[in-house]
Amino acid sequence: MVILQPGATRRTSNSGRQAPGVLGDPGVQAARERVEAAETELGLELRARLQPFQDRYDQAVAEGDADGLAGLCGGKHGRWGRICVLPDGHETSMEEPHWGRNSEGRPIAWVGSAPDDW
Repeated sequence: MVILQPGATRRTSNSGRQAPGVLGDPGVQAARERVEAAETELGLELRARLQPFQDRYDQAVAEGDADGLAGLCGGKHGRWGRICVLPDGHETSMEEPHWGRNSEGRPIAWVGSAPDDW
């Protein structure tokens, strides 16, 4: 439970009041660039092994195969959204990170999942 002082307003993490200053910081920008480079590098490294999952996903989308899409991972990348093409539970069953393609078509891999309100 959150108790506010009289006259105070509650700020949510998505309010954007402090985000532009923090996100614009050169150190934060450099860290984001390093993370993106690492995700892209790992995505390329895993491509040979995981490309068949992307191919199945692409085929299911092209054919409108809801059953083929139903068992996919719900993992969400903070920038690219839900793009993981691996089966649900892959992090433990296959011991693989999330993997898919970003909006630019490049392979990308990441660990963890962004919250649904992003």
